Amino acid sequence: MNIGDRVRVLGVPDGVPGDNKMLLKLFKSCVGKTFPIIKFDDGLVELHVGEVFGKPADYHQIWLEPSQVQLIEA
Repeated sequence: MNIGDRVRVLGVPDGVPGDNKMLLKLFKSCVGKTFPIIKFDDGLVELHVGEVFGKPADYHQIWLEPSQVQLIEA
């Protein structure tokens, strides 16, 4: 995977606290959707996902392990 590749979010990471409703909603809303890889940070894939909430893409960001995304388009 490289910067600019489109990936699909496969699921909510195990480390997301169940009592953090806002963060949980953010991740759950991204599952099954595709986003371009913005960059890599300490081995994590950075995605800008603001569009899921009707905002500019860079309004919300998530970081996922590469195993938590599926390459859709290189």
